[in-house]
Amino acid sequence: MPSSSADNIRLLCQEFGIDTEYWDIWGHHHVVEPASLLSILGSFGLDVSSPDSLAESARLRAVRVGSRPLDPVAVLTVVEAKPGVPLRVPSEYLADGQVAMALYWEDGWAERRDFQISSLDTGTSDGLLLPLPAPLRLGYHDLEIVIKAPERPDLRSTQRIIVAPEKAWLPEQLKHGGRAAGLAVSLFGLRSERNWGAGDFTDLANLTDWVARALGAGFVALNPLHAIHNRQPYNTSPYLPLSAFHRNYLYIDVEVVDDFKLCPTALAVFQGPVFQKELAAVRAAEFVEYERVARLKLGLLRLLFRRFLREEWSRNTTRAQVFRKWIAERGDLLDRFATYCALDESLHKQNRDLWIWPDWPEPYRNPESPEVRNYAQTHWRRILFHKYLQWQIDLQLDAVQTRTRRLGMPIGLYHDVALATDRCGCDLWAYRDFFVTGARVGSPPDDFAPEGQDWAFPPPNSETHRENGYRLFVESIRRNARHGGALRIDHVMRFFRLFWIPDGANAAHGTYVNEHWQDLLRILALESVRGRFLIVGEDLGTVPPCLREAMDQFSMLRYKLFYFEKGNDGLPLPPRQYPRSALVSSTTHDLPTIAGFWAGRDIEARRTAGVLNDQELYERQKSERREEKHRMIEALVRDGFLPGNFPREAADWPELTGELHNAVIGYLVTTPSRLMLLNQEDLTKELDQQNLPGTTWQYPNWRRKTIFSVEDLAGSKRAGDYALMFRSWLERTGRISVPSAESPRS
Repeated sequence: MPSSSADNIRLLCQEFGIDTEYWDIWGHHHVVEPASLLSILGSFGLDVSSPDSLAESARLRAVRVGSRPLDPVAVLTVVEAKPGVPLRVPSEYLADGQVAMALYWEDGWAERRDFQISSLDTGTSDGLLLPLPAPLRLGYHDLEIVIKAPERPDLRSTQRIIVAPEKAWLPEQLKHGGRAAGLAVSLFGLRSERNWGAGDFTDLANLTDWVARALGAGFVALNPLHAIHNRQPYNTSPYLPLSAFHRNYLYIDVEVVDDFKLCPTALAVFQGPVFQKELAAVRAAEFVEYERVARLKLGLLRLLFRRFLREEWSRNTTRAQVFRKWIAERGDLLDRFATYCALDESLHKQNRDLWIWPDWPEPYRNPESPEVRNYAQTHWRRILFHKYLQWQIDLQLDAVQTRTRRLGMPIGLYHDVALATDRCGCDLWAYRDFFVTGARVGSPPDDFAPEGQDWAFPPPNSETHRENGYRLFVESIRRNARHGGALRIDHVMRFFRLFWIPDGANAAHGTYVNEHWQDLLRILALESVRGRFLIVGEDLGTVPPCLREAMDQFSMLRYKLFYFEKGNDGLPLPPRQYPRSALVSSTTHDLPTIAGFWAGRDIEARRTAGVLNDQELYERQKSERREEKHRMIEALVRDGFLPGNFPREAADWPELTGELHNAVIGYLVTTPSRLMLLNQEDLTKELDQQNLPGTTWQYPNWRRKTIFSVEDLAGSKRAGDYALMFRSWLERTGRISVPSAESPRS
């Protein structure tokens, strides 16, 4: 490759934030191949077919960007003493030109100022600095300017101004040394005597009562509640949703929808023997039966909607007016989601082989096509039904979070937002320009995946997000944090960089592409303060040093796992060495439970599933697990959680004893970290994890139900013993959030 061409690629990679080299977790240096760099540059819309075409397309882009006086968005902090934004002015306007500026604050108030261009300070290498009125106000504002000069045409430009706080929100209990604890649950897996085969919002409400009163804990952590297709085995992961902006109707408690008791038809179906037989079957099933549960709920919910349409919507009752207002507030995002869901149903009904939108007839693949608009007009009832489902979700989830506040929980519901969105789902159909084509997201080699990982979904298009003023990004945070006091960001490194893999290549040929992380963290802090929810960033894996420094700066909690935090001696870190600005957890959905770790259940599960077929590797993993258990015992003895005479041969035991269980919980609870999170499976000593990475149909991923029903938690002696053990640790360490809680045996 000619040196001039290589230099051009290097400069363009620098401009677009593409790393031309990186270091993996083992300290190995990787130099990225030119072909991979060219492919990724092509994903940004540059013509990479030849060196000349690349240079020309880059030149045209530079002209386009440089001709715009203002960038599409500026993200500032409220404490800036002399706030301003970069301004690009053509040379012929510099001598005697003027700038007329109007800043429209989000409350509608406007401030106008005029400047002589010659009086403006030099801002950055990009141009001058346009002063903004001080002090700045938190929020989303709009800036308009007109550049004038004698005998020159007026130049107009607009910019979205986002003003953020210095730090994210924290509840009072967590300031000045306070700490809290919570229980993590997979909502779909909650077992109860009254649900319809999958956990629902009434189960969640009853569980939060128990968590507050029996455990004295401050929050309940949930799996992402994103909308999914509810099809086994490929469309059940809450971490690969069809939409990250909307939630799964499977969690609706149909029996508490206002229309249920007012609909004789629905009541008759519900009470009928056929329905009750199927209901009993899915309730008693070992695993969550997604399609069957969805069929039961949708059938009844359609009857309730017809009743609502006939009795409320057509008469414009008070409830109908509330619904209309709710729809209007959610705008285009809800319209497109509901249209997608209705189209998906209609087209699949016509052709049972149509499962994904890329296979739909061509006119329906574009949400703005005349055919889609015509469909929306003629099938408005079907579309309105899916809006009705989201409304019911919103009402029921709001009621649960309100209940947690009344119980005295400082956080209440702790939500989770997935990194990915299904490339064959609604978000890609509705907002294709916001995703890159020609590359997928993955990860470089690390301890978890020595060959690297290919996650098979497209990266976000940061250029489009900036052009849009980050509006879609804001909604992704705001909607997922709604009705909650905390938001976990899966793979928080997404805000700093993502590992891109060019199409046609594997993870070995990928590299990191950097994001505008200052903008994203500031917006996250703004939404956190306005929505009063704290931020937890899952920062596992290979991360740049600046990531954790920035998280500390913005009061965003890091994510620490018991299995991964080790000292130089290979032993688990002493609890006192955990950072304060963090959440410490026992495990995750992708890792073994504590009891499963002790029994080697995850190793056996991989062997049974056929993803661990090598006998030598299997034996080595079992041997390494024994060593890990031995080191765990050494650390628990060292730190006083087990007596000095505790038998070291316990590393050979297949069962997690009560003494070991108590010691591990105590170890986690006594860390100085602001939050401690215990998985429900680890409270009740369950063996099996929710998800086994690398499998689909070979393992019941995202389908496991709890061993205790919600009712059993309050009535079972064994569950009561577990609760008493956990609560006693919270009391001893000052993590109690609901001190007036009832006894777990009451």
